[in-house]
Amino acid sequence: MSDRASSPQMKMFGAVVRALREEKNVSREDLAVHVGYSQSMVCAVEYGERLASEAFVTKAGQLLKATKTLEAAVPFLSWDKHPWWFGEYVDREKEAVCLYCYDSHVIKGLLQTEAYMRAIFNSHCPALDDEGVESLVQARLERQVLLTRAPAADLALVIEESALRRPIGGRAVHKEQLGRILDLTSQRNISLQVMPTSYEGHSGLDGSMTLLQSPNQRWLVYLEVQAKSMVIDDPREVAEFQSRYGMIRTQALPPGESVKLIEQMAGEL
Repeated sequence: MSDRASSPQMKMFGAVVRALREEKNVSREDLAVHVGYSQSMVCAVEYGERLASEAFVTKAGQLLKATKTLEAAVPFLSWDKHPWWFGEYVDREKEAVCLYCYDSHVIKGLLQTEAYMRAIFNSHCPALDDEGVESLVQARLERQVLLTRAPAADLALVIEESALRRPIGGRAVHKEQLGRILDLTSQRNISLQVMPTSYEGHSGLDGSMTLLQSPNQRWLVYLEVQAKSMVIDDPREVAEFQSRYGMIRTQALPPGESVKLIEQMAGEL
């Protein structure tokens, strides 16, 4: 899909497709007809600007007599249902034993309902096509197994009150989302606190952050802004974020008061 950021894996796959096509003396037009793409879409695949669908891989492999070659690349492309810059974090999140999260503008993806996700992705600029929205929704839903797997990861969250009050998707979607959060707070592995909008200042004003602990007890920090992200694993820098997050938690409402506030918000809808 052309609206997706390119990745090294997509560029490599595209280069292989282009090389095979040229080796077999197949025109881009003929390949496009065979796989059901436009020529511009095939061109985007070949230059790593569009993620090939499974149907593309199958049909292109048949035409180019390279089915095994192209199918061998599919596992390396699969994580590209996430934006490529998010891939490193997702790989580590799958194995996390503990996450500390502060979110300032939207509810964290791990807590989102499907309708809330769709509302966010439908607001993306530049606009995503239907395939892009569906792919991102399914990828985010798959990540949520982290909360219910055995053993489940421990999750401590601080969310800005303003993020909880924003009616993303409309009244019904908003109410369903608050209800899901309240349901999740009943799980023993999840602790949630709200940072009141009325506070004049606190230690999280520099933006959202996620701290993640791996099975080998190593910590890392994940930061994201717009379509860029950063993973920090230097122990000294991580320690600074741990200290900052600890301060954020002391400044936020306690879990019990936070639940009452969210119940009040839901009751107003």
